[in-house]
Amino acid sequence: MAKRVGSSPARAERKAPGRPSVPSGRHPDLSPPVTAPAAEAVSLFQRGMESLQRHSYADAIRAFQVILMGFPTERALVERARVYVALCERELNRKPAAPRTIEERLTAATAALNNGDNGRAEELARSVLGDDSKHDLALYLLAVIHARRGDRNETLALLAKVLALTPEASAQARADADFEMLHELEAFWTLTEPPQATSGPRRGRRARGER
Repeated sequence: MAKRVGSSPARAERKAPGRPSVPSGRHPDLSPPVTAPAAEAVSLFQRGMESLQRHSYADAIRAFQVILMGFPTERALVERARVYVALCERELNRKPAAPRTIEERLTAATAALNNGDNGRAEELARSVLGDDSKHDLALYLLAVIHARRGDRNETLALLAKVLALTPEASAQARADADFEMLHELEAFWTLTEPPQATSGPRRGRRARGER
């Protein structure tokens, strides 16, 4: 009897040995495996974050900028570094609030004087005197400013006002290096004579020109 066509089981498709099968219509994933960011980039990012938390914005910007320039392929860190650079720049550009109270202005004036910013110190000291014309510390700061400018007469006049209000400031004036240019003047030593010695013989007076 003749065999009917198709009556035998279908023959299994033979596969090439060692080649994985790919579903019809799909392509194998040929993308490279995800790798961890470079250790140096991570260290820089951590350093930048630590500086940011300390409000050391300039240091933070430097760390983040190194990531932006030196590790452009570290996309995740680069994107976050850009965000933090913008944040730090915004904080650095934010102007501090202007000192308002007399105490705040005197503190700011003293800081400006210590930093060599005589113009700013004078502006603040005069603003205090505008509210209190007999404020001894503001007058003293002005005396220092005029001494630095070499204006002896105005310095002595301001010191006279200070000592009329606070005689105890004479010791500070004698020891203040900013007034060394007055040491050759007899008027300076007379003006700054210690209060307790005014009624009796002068004690501790330096010879004219002695420093």
